[in-house]
Formats: sequence, C-alpha cells, structure tokens
Amino acid sequence: MEEKRFAFWKKTPDKKRQAEINSYLFTRHPGLVSGVIGQSMLGKELRYFQLGNGERSFLYVGAHHSMEWITALLLYRLVDDVLLAGERGNELLPPDCRLYVLPLLNPDGVEIQLHGAAAGGPLRERLLRQNGGSADFSRWQANARGVDLNHNYDAGFAAYKEKERAAGIIGGGSTRYSGEYPFSEPETAALARMIALVNPLAILTLHTQGEEILYHPVSPPVPGARELGLRLARLTGYRLGEADGMAAYGGMSDYMAEALRLPAYTLECGLGENPLPLRDAAAIYRRVRRALLSLPHMII
Repeated sequence: MEEKRFAFWKKTPDKKRQAEINSYLFTRHPGLVSGVIGQSMLGKELRYFQLGNGERSFLYVGAHHSMEWITALLLYRLVDDVLLAGERGNELLPPDCRLYVLPLLNPDGVEIQLHGAAAGGPLRERLLRQNGGSADFSRWQANARGVDLNHNYDAGFAAYKEKERAAGIIGGGSTRYSGEYPFSEPETAALARMIALVNPLAILTLHTQGEEILYHPVSPPVPGARELGLRLARLTGYRLGEADGMAAYGGMSDYMAEALRLPAYTLECGLGENPLPLRDAAAIYRRVRRALLSLPHMII
C-alpha cells in the first residue's frame, strides 16, 4: 500500500505551517541534513536542506518575494520527493551531487503578506507608513524593512538606483526598493555567504508567475548557459527569456551570472496573478519537477 503523503498544498507557509512542515520532514526522514544560514530581519531562521553529499553542489532558492510563497511549498515537496525515492532505492539525484534547498528566503515578508502589519512586531508602524497607511498587505513583496530582496544583490545596483529614482521610489515599500547598498539585508547577506561557502555549479531561484525561465546574458557569455536554459525550458514547457526593464537589475540570477559567471536561472512558475492560489500548487509542481531534478544531471 502506498504511503499517504504529507499535504504540502493544504496551507499557506506562514510561520506556524513552516514549523509543521519541518517537523514532518525531520520525523519522516531522521537522516535529513539541514542547517541555518542566518536570520531574517525579525529573527526568523533561514533554513536550508541538503540532499546528497557529493562534490558537485547546486542551490535552489524560493520565496524572495512575499506574494510568491507558493514557491516555498514547491521546494519543500521536492525535498520530500527526493528523500522518499532514495529510501525506496530510487535515487533521483546523481551520486556525486550535493543539492542545497532553501525554500523560503523571506520569512518575514511572507508572514506580513499573509497576516498584515502585526506580523512585523516592532516594525509595525513603519510598515504601515511604507504601505501608504493601508492595513492591506496582500500586495506586499518586500522584507520587513521594505526592501525588495531580489534587487538587493551586487549586480547592476548603481544602474538600478537611477531607474528607481526615475520611477519615484525613494525608500522602502511593498516592492522594487533595492535597499541602501548591495547585500544590506540580513537575508541576502546570509545567502551570499552561503554561495561563497558551498560554491554551487548552478543556481535556480523560483518566483511566480509567467511560465517563463529567465536568464541573464553577459559578455563574454557564460559557457553553455543559454543552451542549458533551453533544455530546462523544454522540460517545463516554459519559454526561455531575458528579464527586461527594472526586472533586469540587482537579482540573484544577475549576480550569479555577472559576478560569479555561473549558470543561474529564474523560474517564473505558474500563470495568473500573484499570489497564486494554493489550488495551483500541485499542477505547477508537476510542470517544474522534472527540471528541478534534471539540472544536476545536465552539468558534468
């Protein structure tokens, strides 16, 4: 009889649900390797899971943006899938692979988006001001300081600041403010330290929405990056594209391509309006699962 699966798609991944998922994963898979790379602005742990212990490392990151919390659920489910398959003798990853999975980079922002300014604790009044005085945080994308984490990397930061000013963005808010300087936020600073430590061969960062895989072309090109992106696109049925406008600056994938010259891709999962509903999670996962499992097989 097939084992009953944990209901990853049942609830949004707020702090309470994260604790439930972590408890399940550690109980069901007692050998699971995990760690904490740092803390968020409000002191929440930034937890990763390690799958495999090989020499070639890869990194997958979810939930840079608060409204895109569904990506955390996709990565939690991936961890469970890989471990369950391995326990049954069906290894889904290459034996020389070490995959780091960080489901939720922005836990403060997710909590604020789901539960409002009260989730900001001592930053409540500041958050309300940054949100234009509105108590409706359903469109909140930033972290607890009003910084858009996916514009806080050291990649085209100065150029983005000019675009920021031109767009009338002068400080923290629900989206698109890049922060005072690259890696000014504890979340991105912790991730940068992790990247330097584990030295991944490639990175996938999961966002929503658009059914598109974005990569960041540089000159000279990262060898094989476009071809690898096309292969990932074929596996998902998504199209391969390049970010443009303000979206083309300061992101994690941009940083990996520009500063580290490594393949990095942004998976814009699903289709619709953020936040995508929980009912879409299972179908999205079916579309991206093969690509998530295949990337470590594609890079020698």
